[in-house]
Amino acid sequence: MKEIWIYAEARGGRVNEVAHELLTRALDLKEKLDNSIVSAVLIGHDIPDEDKQELIQRGADKLYYVDDPKLKDFLVEPYSKVLIQLVKEYTPEIIIAPATTQGRTLMPYTAVRLRTGLTADCTGLDIDEEGNLLQTRPAIGGNIMATIKTATRPQMSTVRPHSTRPAPIMDGQRQGEIINVKMQLTQDDLPTARLDFIKDETQGGTIQDADVIVSGGRGLGKADNFKIVYKLAELLGGAVGGSRDVVDRGWIGYPHQVGLSGKTVNPKLYIALGISGAIQHLAGMQTSDTIIAVNKDPDAQIFRVSDLGIVADVTELVPALIEKLEVAKSEV
Repeated sequence: MKEIWIYAEARGGRVNEVAHELLTRALDLKEKLDNSIVSAVLIGHDIPDEDKQELIQRGADKLYYVDDPKLKDFLVEPYSKVLIQLVKEYTPEIIIAPATTQGRTLMPYTAVRLRTGLTADCTGLDIDEEGNLLQTRPAIGGNIMATIKTATRPQMSTVRPHSTRPAPIMDGQRQGEIINVKMQLTQDDLPTARLDFIKDETQGGTIQDADVIVSGGRGLGKADNFKIVYKLAELLGGAVGGSRDVVDRGWIGYPHQVGLSGKTVNPKLYIALGISGAIQHLAGMQTSDTIIAVNKDPDAQIFRVSDLGIVADVTELVPALIEKLEVAKSEV
């Protein structure tokens, strides 16, 4: 059987939800790659059994679990040694990992040592008629989409977080094989040590973690009008986003940019104000649960993916909405 592996990233001793997004990708590839199964690779220490079982319930046919106190914290050297040994023993066809800090560090390090190719920050994966992995990612500053094939094996990719929805729990009775793999790690395998972890709080919460995002585009007219985006986001308890156009104009900083050349998000609610809906922007937010768009152009592309579209001037509609929300809050 050809195995499609996902790297099930763990943070703080728990499986990160981005692993469930990768299962969505892997299950889609499984449908297109003959004689294949989906396997998850989990590296860490004392990962709860419920986290392992959840990977099975969400679609993994196998789980390779490597447990060692030396693997409690992510360090690229020992994690790479473990992954390389697993690859050599079980010979997967495809390995996909999240384009997170871990994935972006581990996968290039591992690919070099396996002498294979790696495509980073993919937003799309597919299988061609010959069974090769097609890896699509933004290129030339996000202005084009490039599709790449890897001639060597395993074929390795990192996938942008939040570019698809997590695989649902299929069946509480679903069975899968959990393989506990023993590795012999010595102190020589740990040339570096984790001393401390200092969280970056300079920019507050990231838009990728927000349940509600209010984004502004060029339709706001001028930088000063962005204050209504901030105010609406504040009233809704959400984060502020923006299109590439307004970031390029200096109306808002790059950490707020939504799209292929910025952040990919999938909040519960995404409100697009004055955003026309260029393909690069749509690719960064179209997996949101609910999308509300306001644009005075009835033919704006954003309306093609929105659940509710309002044809109006944002500079007139949004202040009225803010006023209504402030009155409602004052009466609570």
